[in-house]
Parts: sequence; C-alpha cells; structure tokens
Amino acid sequence: MPYIDIPSRDDYVSIWYITNSDYGNVGSFDPERPTCILLHPLFLDSSWLIRHFDDPRLSKEYNLIAFDQRTCGRSRCRPSQWHDSYVDAADLAMACQALLLPPSHILAFEGISVNAALRLTTLWPEQVLSLTLCDVPPPTELQWVFHAYDELLQLWCHAPDLDSFEHAGNEVVTFMTGESDNLDLQDDVCHFRPIAPQLLSQSQLIAYWEKYTPPTKRLRIVELVNIMMNRTLLRPEELASIACPVLIIQGEASPIAPLKYAEKLKQHLPNAQDGPRLYVVKGAKACLNIIPGSASIVNQVFSKFLAQQPRTRSDLLPPNMTIRERSKVALSKLAEFVGIPSIAQRDPCSPLSFSCVKVDVAKSQLENLMFYAKDLDKAYCPLGRDGRPLRKYSERKKEAHWFQGDKHGNSYIDTSELQAARNYKGYKQSHSKTADSPERPVAGSLTANKESLVTDEVAQDGRMRRTTYNASSVDKHVIRGTMQKVVTQSGQLPKGLITKALLPS
Repeated sequence: MPYIDIPSRDDYVSIWYITNSDYGNVGSFDPERPTCILLHPLFLDSSWLIRHFDDPRLSKEYNLIAFDQRTCGRSRCRPSQWHDSYVDAADLAMACQALLLPPSHILAFEGISVNAALRLTTLWPEQVLSLTLCDVPPPTELQWVFHAYDELLQLWCHAPDLDSFEHAGNEVVTFMTGESDNLDLQDDVCHFRPIAPQLLSQSQLIAYWEKYTPPTKRLRIVELVNIMMNRTLLRPEELASIACPVLIIQGEASPIAPLKYAEKLKQHLPNAQDGPRLYVVKGAKACLNIIPGSASIVNQVFSKFLAQQPRTRSDLLPPNMTIRERSKVALSKLAEFVGIPSIAQRDPCSPLSFSCVKVDVAKSQLENLMFYAKDLDKAYCPLGRDGRPLRKYSERKKEAHWFQGDKHGNSYIDTSELQAARNYKGYKQSHSKTADSPERPVAGSLTANKESLVTDEVAQDGRMRRTTYNASSVDKHVIRGTMQKVVTQSGQLPKGLITKALLPS
C-alpha cells in the first residue's frame, strides 16, 4: 500500500500518497520527466487534486505525486498538541527522503499547504526546484475567519443527526467556495465516491466529509483547525532564505485569502530567482482546485511556468545524508531562525521535534483535544452499515414550512421564503438593527473591521472558550417532534431562542 511510516519515540504518523504512474508508486516514475509534488487544500485530501492529475498538460509531461496531510484523508497519526506547519513540513521532507524523490516542483493549495510548503523550502531548500502557491492566506488568520472556524467546529463535531451534519457541511462549503446553491458540490463533499473530474461538485464535498471526518473522527478536525487558528508568522529572514523560482496564483475575489496578502508575500521574497511572479485569476473566489474553470487556469499557468524552468531528471538515487543527519541540519537551521538554541538538540527522527508551538498554546490545545475526546464513542456517525453515506445532500427532504413534519417527525424550513419576506421594504424598516442591539451578531460580523488579523489575545481567548462548549450549546437548525411538543418546550426557553434557531442570520 502507498503509505510512508515515520517511526519515532514520541510520535506516530503514516502518510498516504498517490501518483500518476502506471503502478501507483514512485518506482514506476519515468526518469526522463521532472517530478511535481501537489499539496491539497484545507479540509480535503489528495483525491481532490484529480483535476490536476487528469490534465494532460501535467500528467503527460511530469511525474506527479500528492501526499495526504497527517490529519487528512487516509493518513494516520496520533493526536498531538505540538502539531503545526513546521511539523507538516517535516512530514513532507521525511516522506520525500524515504521515497528517494529527486528535487521537485511544489504546487500548494491554500492555507495549510502553503504554510507547509514555505517552511519546507526554508529548511530543505535542496528538495525544491520551484514553488507555486495558490490562494496565499494572511500571515495570521483574519478575525472573522477565526470566529467562523470556532462556530463551524461546534456544528461539525457535535452534530447529533444527519440533518445537522449536512447543515454543518453546507456551511463549510459556503465558507470555502462562496457557493451556496451548488447541490452537486455539496453531494460530493458529504457523500464522497470515486468520480470523473467533470463531476466534482458541492454534494461530493459533503459526502467526502461524511466518510472521512464524521463526528466520530472529530479529533482530526480539531487538530487541523488548531493549526490554522494558532499559526505564527514566518520571520523575514525565513522568507529571505527562499531562493528558488516562485509563482503565486491568487483568486481575485477570495474572502478568506484577500489578494493584498499575496502581494505582500511577493514583496517579502526578495531573493526568489528572477523575482516572484503573481498571477491573478479574475473573478475567482476560492478553491481554485475544485471549481472547473479555475482549476484549468491554474493548470495552464503552472504548466507554462514549469516550461520556463530547466528540464531535470527523476532518477531515484540514495541521498548523500541519512534522514537523521539531514533532519539534524534542518533543526539547527530552525533554531537559528527562531532564536531558540534548544531546538537543535531535539530528536531528529521525530517530525514533532520541529514544532514551534509555545508551551502555553500547547497546553491549551491539549485541553482542547481532551475536551473533544470525551464521549467520542457516543458521537453520531452519518454512514450506513456498508460504510457508505445514507443519502446525497441533494436528496434531503425540504418542506416549505417547518410546521409540516415528515414521517420521521422532522421539520424543515425553506429560508428562501423568509429571505423574500425580508426583502420587503416594511420588514427592513421594522427589523433594522441599531448599534446597541442585544442580538448576537452573525459569523463574519464579530469584528468591526473584517480585514483585522488575529492577535495573541484573541487566539488565547478562543482557545479558552472552546473547552467550555457542550453539545447542548450548539444552535439547533433542525427542530424535531410535534408542534405541541415544540410549543410546550418554548415556554421554558429564553426569550428569542426560537426566533434565533429558525430565522437565518
């Protein structure tokens, strides 16, 4: 099986990878072709890079390989509070060395992969021929995105039934892609299955999450979100050490990865060969590897960029240094970058030795993992006995009014009718919110300035709050039972809770 085990005393990780070779392994690579490493976007895995693997502009000219990050897809690891992007870079470097991969071109998508690729290039520069970054994120998370992660984490991990999990999946799809009405895309994420690249869509996303990251595997999501929410800045000297050719491909209208941060990163790469290049995909919001048109543009720009680089071979030759020796050199370099000499004395065989997580942050993340590990065996699983999703997202039952329940007693509300009512001039006048309104603000409006970055104080406050949540504190977007039962219970609820649960924010 295409796994790479990285054994160490304090860590366990097994990295899954896929290739475009005839036999699915590195041994069948064509030595005449250069090698490209593709890194998948947040919340997904290497199977979502199919639009690039199946594009002849790449697959016929290059050896392609993609790795699942340790908490994603088929990769396996022991949960750790020390996991950060430096650890992801170490995983990638050690896997490449174990496979005897030659120096390769890197194509990284979105926050988690972009951060890992940058750190890989600073600590193992000989492994990288060129660096292509898609949808460069801010140096630290935007505050509104930070709070959105908080809310989505609760919806996702504490979903009590299929309807609630699908609602959480739909929210994540909208958050990632900006698409709220593409049922095919939702079906694919929630009920993932092997598909042709032209059929990748919204339903596939929700299908995928039902299979690989249901509430029963919520620790993987918690650890993944911790990496994004608690990430630290790359120092100027680290960015200045990058000397390979760099290409940045950025969506023009991405709300979670604004264009200005790609432009800032370009300015902070002064030593990139021939200067860093920036290509803007007009009209693209996010998820450049999923949306068909955007993915095709990325392939075109990336292939033209590679064509300008010197042609290299992919001979699988043993390295001059062992993995242990090379990791020791990388640890010394990291210690010099961050100014902590003790890092150089850590175990070079463990990827966790490269962690730069502060002690207080690690303590909070450990408490967070322990909190979500409670009652894990009682968490809801959206899969049937055959291990497949119970239904497609597009097959869910929708009623025009929540008073009308189905045969299982579930009630639904069609928010399109409520939105139509809200567009009515009289409704807007009577429901306009004032500055001193006691209503809780919706996700994305928790800060006055949506471009503000997360500070250490905001991050610490978020870590503390996440360990005080419980399943009953999550908003219920699916109301069950008879109307009499709902009305009876509503008398015991705080004023405004029913309205908050039913009306879209």
